[in-house]
Order: sequence, then structure tokens, then C-alpha cells
Amino acid sequence: MRSTRRGIDNPKRNLLLTILTGLILIYSLVPLVWLFINASKTQADLFTSFGLWFSGDFALFSNIADTLSYDDGIFGRWFLNTVLYVVLGAGGATFLSLLGGYALAKFNFPGKKAVAAVVIGAVAVPGTALAVPTFLMFSEMGLTNTPWSVIIPSLISPFGLYLMWTFASESIPTELLESARMDGAGEFRTFFQICLPLLGPGIVTVLLFDMVATWNNYFLPLIMLKDPAWYPLTLGLNAWNAQAATAGGDAIFNLVITGALLTILPLIAAFLLLQRYWQSGLSAGAVKE
Repeated sequence: MRSTRRGIDNPKRNLLLTILTGLILIYSLVPLVWLFINASKTQADLFTSFGLWFSGDFALFSNIADTLSYDDGIFGRWFLNTVLYVVLGAGGATFLSLLGGYALAKFNFPGKKAVAAVVIGAVAVPGTALAVPTFLMFSEMGLTNTPWSVIIPSLISPFGLYLMWTFASESIPTELLESARMDGAGEFRTFFQICLPLLGPGIVTVLLFDMVATWNNYFLPLIMLKDPAWYPLTLGLNAWNAQAATAGGDAIFNLVITGALLTILPLIAAFLLLQRYWQSGLSAGAVKE
């Protein structure tokens, strides 16, 4: 206890932790600062000024207007597509993770250990490794170049299932379930009225992880979609960026940077609004009595 106390009160250790935290903070904020500063510049100023400071006229609002109106307002269509993929894909993945995690945590059934082993193994498999087999399968089914080719694979979240399984094991006492069943509550009523409120922090945590993964998804839409009308923001901005390398294509780097800034704003807002639930979800099970 004394050694722990000396470690906590050690000024040198506290100073080192403060410096490391500051470096991580700088590493995280510098790209955001660069993005905001350069989104306020014109196309010409991007290449004639220092990247981490303003130059010339403050063109942020005109860049935003040009981004939203360029190519008949296709950016708005890409934004709605991304929202669609997040709502159905990430929302569906969170719901399936909730059901599967609760079942694995609180029910005994034949093959439970095998299912648990598959879930743990699936967490270690990167999504890019499954993209090509998924494309071949969806191509045979005629689902490529449709929103379903992005939504359906997004419904599978092994990490979300594992996180929900762990959270449900720690946050729902088995005695509480037994008491509810003895009082005559059915399984659906027990789940929705008793367990669901207790699982709130874990649900928000899984939702945030799935939402970020779906919002930033690039490789899967790249191989699944041909029609620009179904592009998400990641793929659409990359198409704009690639225009400069094509014959007769327009260089619109200022719109690409402004579009990237608009793309991350919903994620920042979601994290700020749900931060307290996310933190409590991550700390679940960290302290045991």
C-alpha cells in the first residue's frame, strides 16, 4: 500500500505521465486543426501557404457551399447514403450483438462453448480478409452495386458481440433473473423491462464502435459499389480526390478537405453526446467486489 502511495505521489512519475498525455493529445488534435485551417483556404492558398496557419481570405463558408452544390449536390446524397448504412448496418449490428451477447452470458444451450470459441476467433479476423469472398458470394446472388451489399456485411460485428457478452455477464446478476422468473415474468418481459436498462452503457459503447466502423468503411464499398449514387462519403471524397489525376479532371482539393471536415463532424458530435455512457461501458467489470 505504501509503495503504491509513493508511486502515485511521485512528482517525476506524474510529470512523465503528464508529458506523455500531452504528446498523445497533440498527436490527436494536430490533424483536426490542420483540417479546419485548410478547409478555410481557397484552392490556390492550399499550395502557397503554411499548412498549420490561415492565409488569405477566410473561405470556409464558401467552401462549404461549393462542396454541397458541386456536381449537382452529390455530396448530400453521399451523406444520406452513409447515414443509411450506419442506421441499418451499425444499428442492426448493435441489436444483434445485444441479443447474442445476452444469450451467451445468461443462457445455457447445446454448443455454447463452440459458439463462444467461434466468436472469439472471429474477433481476430480482419474484415478486409472477408471482403473478397463476400463480394464473390454477393455477386452470385446479384446483390452487388446495391445498398444491401454494404448493409448486410455490416450487421456482423464479432467484437461488438464479444463486448456485449462480457458486459452482460458482469452487469446482470443471475439472482435478479431468477427472482424475476419466480415472480412469473416471462423471458421477453425480463429482458426488456429488467435487463435492457442495465445494459444501456454497454449498448451505447457497442453502438459507437459499430457506428465509427461503418461510417469510416472504405474497402467494402470500394469493391461492392460501382454507381456513384450509392457511394458513402469515404468513397465519394476519394473519387473527388482522384479527379486531379485524370485527363481533363478538375483539381478540387479544397472541396475534398472541406468535405472531410464535414464528414467527421457527426462522429465528434456523437462521441460528445454519448461520452458518459461510453466511458461507463468501457469501465464495466474493471472493479470487482
